[in-house]
Amino acid sequence: MGFMGDPGITPLSPSHTQNDTDQVPSGPSFVVVVAIDFGTTSSGYAYAFTKEPECIHTMRRWEGGDPGVSNQKTPTTILLTPDRKFHSFGYAARDFYHDLDPSESKHWLYLEKFKMKLHTTANLSIDTDLHAANGKRVKALDIFAYALAFFKEQALKELSDQTGGEFDNNDVRWVITVPAIWKMPAKQFMREAAYKSGLVPRENPEQLIIALEPEAASIYCRKLRLHQMVDLGTQTTQNGFSPTENVGSGMTQAKEHVRRNRQSRTFLVENVIGELWSELEEGDRYVVVDCGGGTVDLTVHQIRLPEGHLKELYKASGGPYGSIGIDYEFEKLLCRIFGQDFIDQFKIKRPAAWVDLMIAFESRKRAAAPDRTNPLNINLPFSFIDYYKKFRGHSVEHALRKSNVDFVKWSSQGMLRMSPDAMNSLFKPTIDHIIQHLTELFDKPEVSDIKFLFLVGGFAESTLLQQAVQNMLQGRSRIIIPHDVGLTILKGAVLFGLDPSVIKVRRSPLTYGVGVLNRFVEGKHPPEKLLVKDGTRWCTDVFDTFIAADQSVALGEMVKRSYTPAKPSQQVIVIHVYCSEKESAGFISEPGVRKCGTLRLDVSGTESTAPRREIQTLMQFGDTEIRAMAVDVSTGRTVKASIDFLSH
Repeated sequence: MGFMGDPGITPLSPSHTQNDTDQVPSGPSFVVVVAIDFGTTSSGYAYAFTKEPECIHTMRRWEGGDPGVSNQKTPTTILLTPDRKFHSFGYAARDFYHDLDPSESKHWLYLEKFKMKLHTTANLSIDTDLHAANGKRVKALDIFAYALAFFKEQALKELSDQTGGEFDNNDVRWVITVPAIWKMPAKQFMREAAYKSGLVPRENPEQLIIALEPEAASIYCRKLRLHQMVDLGTQTTQNGFSPTENVGSGMTQAKEHVRRNRQSRTFLVENVIGELWSELEEGDRYVVVDCGGGTVDLTVHQIRLPEGHLKELYKASGGPYGSIGIDYEFEKLLCRIFGQDFIDQFKIKRPAAWVDLMIAFESRKRAAAPDRTNPLNINLPFSFIDYYKKFRGHSVEHALRKSNVDFVKWSSQGMLRMSPDAMNSLFKPTIDHIIQHLTELFDKPEVSDIKFLFLVGGFAESTLLQQAVQNMLQGRSRIIIPHDVGLTILKGAVLFGLDPSVIKVRRSPLTYGVGVLNRFVEGKHPPEKLLVKDGTRWCTDVFDTFIAADQSVALGEMVKRSYTPAKPSQQVIVIHVYCSEKESAGFISEPGVRKCGTLRLDVSGTESTAPRREIQTLMQFGDTEIRAMAVDVSTGRTVKASIDFLSH
């Protein structure tokens, strides 16, 4: 058999295409919007009451912050007890794990940087596993659900304290941010984890919005006042400070300014369009470069006046070039000095000490700067020095002396001493990736005349990255960095939850369609697709496109198609929905086309008055959810399905 499908449906001629943009009903009203920024390296939440949308509150201070890392987020780390029950999250998880005796800690399950697994797993499913620090496997869905449940509990506790009563979860609209470059299965996985965690019930999907990180950043940047950002293009920090030639000092002064206002966790987002934005005219384009811990996401937006709605011009691009790439380079450096065999062993046998070492590295990583001249010292945990001696029979100092890594020395205080060049070389591969990607993006015809480049995300604080972007752009666009750049996405996500209609047009990341039969045309259709049924010659497996990859889709847009059963006597009409990353597909049997949903419409026991029964198929493109529906026009019978990207 050269074909896959059963004789199902055929397009109702002549043209079966009509697009209705039915506005989506706004749904129930919520008392508060809570956004969760579930990051690769750090996470946090923020909220605003719908009655005072201009006040965005970021979460309470977390216990146990790190020296030299002052932000409102907590590390994305999670600890499970030896019997796999949730124990703690964030600093609390890290500190507890650290204080366990090594004989005990090897039974506990500690996970960090696990969000990347959703980006890197090719055939993600509900059953995908993660590995804890001790090498044991756990279900990814459980870990994500535990983390979301933790945020739900923290946020509801804070809201209850604020309002002086038990705060009802039904009054909360939740927003979770994900990278725009994530594939559909990863975006759906986040939603499944939210259902499992009890964040929202499955019956009430509109209570949760999955927002795209660069879009959230974009929405926040619209509101920026001049004193809330650094404009690298004009080299001034808009803060009443004197202009300076140096990239870094502008940021430092900006940070001081922020620190003075640190007592308040409430950000006033004035209900105006910021001054910067008012310079934008109809059709102006800007790029948001969201540099996080795991991924870098590039989004090109165009402004549409009068309301200032945003339209996506080019489908999201980027890749796994976040700041954890620098941690991997540091790990590779340690392997060069001490041997891969030792490092692998040490990570498994002394996982808590390894975490300590990476924390020590983190604070020095943040001290790297283009103009730095003095060396950076990294504290080696005692158990590293001790375990190395046991493992190799000679000292750490000896290893450093005989290694060919000349820019890392042993300091008399028992520290690794790195020259600034050594540190900068750890940044280089990651920054090179980002710059290469930006260069390619700016070469695209859709990406000409970019007025602003917004640099956001935690990694955007790096002056090394800022300088590299500046050198690449050569003044082609103004580079804008919001203060508190690590919270930009969180604040934007709250604004998005308050008014989701601000994003009007997105580019579809995939091509969607259904499998149909067409009348067989000699010379046009491949002979192996011929199917003769009751004297009619059909071409099978035809991919009938609903929407093509990179095509503009208005949010909430309905695309309708009409079909008729190929065989009038069919009792059950089965419609298979397919998707592909390619922009066009002729047949559902082509490589890269996969089934992502099925609609089964039972029409038994009904008579169609029309000579050909009309089955209307509708697809609605929501936030990250796509809903499909089939209607038997003569009887009004309807069946709905959500497109499923996780089952194989």
